[in-house]
Amino acid sequence: MNKTRCHWVTDDPLYIRYHDEEWGRFDSFFDDRYLFEMLTLEGAQAGLSWLTILKRRAHYRRAFCQFDLEGVAQFTEADIERLMTDEGIIRNRRKILSTITNSKAILQIQAEFGSFHSFLWDFFEHKRRINHWQTADEVPTHTPASQALSKALKKRGFSFVGPVICYSFMQAVGLVDDHLPTCFVRQEDRSST
Repeated sequence: MNKTRCHWVTDDPLYIRYHDEEWGRFDSFFDDRYLFEMLTLEGAQAGLSWLTILKRRAHYRRAFCQFDLEGVAQFTEADIERLMTDEGIIRNRRKILSTITNSKAILQIQAEFGSFHSFLWDFFEHKRRINHWQTADEVPTHTPASQALSKALKKRGFSFVGPVICYSFMQAVGLVDDHLPTCFVRQEDRSST
């Protein structure tokens, strides 16, 4: 039986699995390592397709210590140079530096709030946003909430966290659910409540 999915999903099995099992789901939200991974991947995507990044995800995990925050925060210039020659990731110095910078910023947030997810959850007043767009054209690339998150993260030293990246991050980790009503994921969610 063919399932109807959101408009952006191609026939690539990796993309299908990501959409079906991960995008917009809230299952992993309370895992700071996962949040760091998704923020890194969303930043890496800037100017590229999401599928390009998904295909490199395993390489990113290897290159960035399985997204261990403390490990990445200790990266040196030698690590940066090593990553600049790693063909498994996007070899963009600013994006690599951003991952290291963001790991340090998350560690500071953890020290202050107990966890990155607590900071985010408080920021969004403990509410997920379930949108009810009817068509793909209605789904925004950014919102006032993603603009506010971008501003808050930049103030705390994060980089590659513009409003569009923040909105994509919010969608990916389930703070926002933008599955269309025709998508089987949204239909399954409705039937389980």
